[in-house]
Amino acid sequence: MTAALETSLPLGKAEKAAIRGDHMIVCDLVPEGGRVLDVGCENGTLLSLLVREKRVDGRGIELSQAGVNVCVARGLSVVQGDADRDLADYPDNAFDFVILSQTLQATREPKAVLQQLLRIGSNVIVSFPNFGHWKNRLQLLFRGRMPVTEYLPYSWYDTPNIHFCTIRDFVALCEEVDAKVEKAVALDRMGRKMGFSAPWWVWNLLGEQAIFLLKR
Repeated sequence: MTAALETSLPLGKAEKAAIRGDHMIVCDLVPEGGRVLDVGCENGTLLSLLVREKRVDGRGIELSQAGVNVCVARGLSVVQGDADRDLADYPDNAFDFVILSQTLQATREPKAVLQQLLRIGSNVIVSFPNFGHWKNRLQLLFRGRMPVTEYLPYSWYDTPNIHFCTIRDFVALCEEVDAKVEKAVALDRMGRKMGFSAPWWVWNLLGEQAIFLLKR
C-alpha cells in the first residue's frame, strides 16, 4: 500500500483488531477533524490511526530519526525533536489535542513537559504505565529488586524509562500544575478498560496503565 493510500483509507476490521487497546481508547477521545500533535509518536501507529479514522490534521514529533523515517514513509507529517527541549518552539493553543502516549516516564522533566503540553493544546491526552500496580509492589517487596514485567520488560540498567510514576502520582502532578482531569481510565496489560468504577487507590493497585484527558 502506498503512503497516500495508507493515510487516506479507513481501517478494515482485521487492521482494527491489530491496533493496541490503549490506542483505540485514545482515538475514541479525539473528535473528527481537529488539529492534533502526537508527541513521541514512534513509528506513527497512533497518528496514522487518528488520521484515517478521525480525519484529523495530524502532526508528530519523534526523537528517533528511524521513527521519523518510518512515519514519513507512511505519509505522515512528522519532524525529529525532543519533548524536553522542542515543545517550547510551538505557539500557545496551536492544537486542539496534544497526545503524549507512553512517553511521559521517558522524559527528563515530566512536570515541565506536561506544562508545555497544556500550553500548546486545548486538550491533552497522556497515557503511561502504572508503577503502582500490585505485581510491581510484590516484586519489590519479596525480591527486593526493580520489577520486570511483561508491560515493563526492561532491567533497571537499560530501561528508557527514567521517571516511573503511579496513577496517584500523576493525579497529584495534575493538581500541582492546575490541570483539570476531564476523564481518566485505568487499563489492564492488554489495554482494555477496567470494567468498573473505583477510587484512585483501587485503580492505582489494579491498573497496569492509565489514560488521562486533561484541560487547562
